Amino acid sequence: MTGDRKTAHTALEMLLAGNRRFTAGTPEHPNQDAARRAATAPAQSPFAVLFGCSDSRLAAEIIFDRGLGDLFVVRTAGHVMGSEVLGSIEYGVSVLGSSLVVVLGHDSCGAVAATRAAVQDGTTATGYVRDVIERVTPSVLAARAAGHTEDADFIDTHIRHTVDLLVERSRTLADAVEAGTAAVVGLSYRLADGTARLVTARGLDTSAAAA
Repeated sequence: MTGDRKTAHTALEMLLAGNRRFTAGTPEHPNQDAARRAATAPAQSPFAVLFGCSDSRLAAEIIFDRGLGDLFVVRTAGHVMGSEVLGSIEYGVSVLGSSLVVVLGHDSCGAVAATRAAVQDGTTATGYVRDVIERVTPSVLAARAAGHTEDADFIDTHIRHTVDLLVERSRTLADAVEAGTAAVVGLSYRLADGTARLVTARGLDTSAAAA
């Protein structure tokens, strides 16, 4: 494990503060200079793991106004996960010392929209896109069962599902959450205004962050 380990609450506050700068048009672009490049060359100690959708509009370091060595980023379409994703996230927590794991979803998510259409029409995609849709399907079914019809509700359900799956499937994360050394939170990003909203959290008192 390398570097200073920030608490999960501090890490979340840093991300949300950076997002506020980004949306206000006053980014500071921290840790993006030659000195930071040189300092992080020997080793990395990211303060958060960010597991987000691969959407080209969700560039993590930009929307959270961070720089080199700050975030350990894992991205897949619809933030769906397999063993390689779980291993990457566990590496960020257990080896690199990140105290916060963030699941980042967003509105107008193509993976969720495609899955809703597949469930509604009984169609299926071709190639490996079908695997993405199959992994999003439980979230879509849960949202439908709850009577949801709005896009935001489907997105939030999928974010919550992903957070729960991470903790349930990874003993490393579950133990860290139980021990209070790490937390897993879900954020939803709005493409139009660039804001990131807290949706759910495991292992973190979010009352201050949500205020």
